[in-house]
Amino acid sequence: MLNTDLVYDKVLNWVIQHGPPIILGVLVLIFGFWLISILSRTLSAHLTRREIDPSLAPFLLSLSVTVLRVLLILAFMQIVGIRMTIFAALIGALGVAAGLALSGTLQNFASGVLILLLKPFRVGDNIIAQGQEGRVTAIKIFYTIVTTFDNRIIVFPNSKLSNEVIMNLSGSGTRRLDIELKFNNNVDFATVKRLIDEAIESSANMLKTPERRIGISSIEPDGYKVMVNVWLKAHSFNDTKMAFQERLREKLMASGLKLPGM
Repeated sequence: MLNTDLVYDKVLNWVIQHGPPIILGVLVLIFGFWLISILSRTLSAHLTRREIDPSLAPFLLSLSVTVLRVLLILAFMQIVGIRMTIFAALIGALGVAAGLALSGTLQNFASGVLILLLKPFRVGDNIIAQGQEGRVTAIKIFYTIVTTFDNRIIVFPNSKLSNEVIMNLSGSGTRRLDIELKFNNNVDFATVKRLIDEAIESSANMLKTPERRIGISSIEPDGYKVMVNVWLKAHSFNDTKMAFQERLREKLMASGLKLPGM
């Protein structure tokens, strides 16, 4: 026959022994989730104010909230007296296996986070990477997409971009065009400089500042060389360069001046 008094005593002892930790754990759990929701909104507003890249901000927010929730659940289990040994061993084994299997992917992920945070280049920049030149069209967590000027799409793993030299051609907004011309010694430099100035003034997209430079770069037995330094907008550099060179050649030929070999 079931002894109700004995059952009652055991239940009462269990409640007395385990009730307070469980109640405390539940309260901590409720308060923790409430606090995490507040922290999530605060972090979201902070990321917006800091203008964190749109590709990275949701991930950082989700990662932070997930980590906090996992820590909260672990704290709850510790408070109520659930042994963590077996869970720690399982998590450790899974972590090692995942690390070995996803080593390359994790490297791309870490590199993507660094690129989005440090911003060595942005979407829309013209870059040279791995011997390829093009415009950055997308920066993802694991890879970056670059479209070349002949419309080829290149997908770079982010680890390649974070560990190699990247030449950002448009990051500063302007680029200097350098052109060197050679003339015979009987050609008057003042006339050459005037014609070059006229070609620059009549060409589109030439910047007034920084100030252009036109000067004799070297003197040789059969003539002298003139260096032209003029600043252009980075994103229209190639088109402006070709149009200016065409305009300069027309000016020189119209005036009767000829470059050696012409």
